Amino acid sequence: MPTIISHGFFAVVTGRMFSKAVSLKFVTLSVLCSILPDADVVGFSLGVPYGSVLGHRGFSHSLVFALLVAVFVVLFAFRETRRFTRAWWSLLGYFFVVTASHGVLDAATDGGLGVGFLLPFDSARYFFPFRPVH
Repeated sequence: MPTIISHGFFAVVTGRMFSKAVSLKFVTLSVLCSILPDADVVGFSLGVPYGSVLGHRGFSHSLVFALLVAVFVVLFAFRETRRFTRAWWSLLGYFFVVTASHGVLDAATDGGLGVGFLLPFDSARYFFPFRPVH
């Protein structure tokens, strides 16, 4: 089962592939974005059903959520980067991939109900046909 450590490790490795010279801010935001989708576990203590849109591996693991997080991070943490330039789109794409990677790793497991990649447009939960992570 992927853990916050393995999600964070993936983000650090991906960040090093993105750029050899990365700042502490960049690495910290990368790790936070990669583990943020699991904040939905708070729902367990609030009585949110696992299979709910807001349940574990629901909306917070979706591609829409990953895009919203990426836009938020780039707009507020990288204000010095001119909007809609190549560097801006590059950062947006990077933080989208890092956040979306959480659901991708979870879909490679054999636990739970699957991942709501397409929420809020499709409520189906998905696993990959290959599930190497136990």
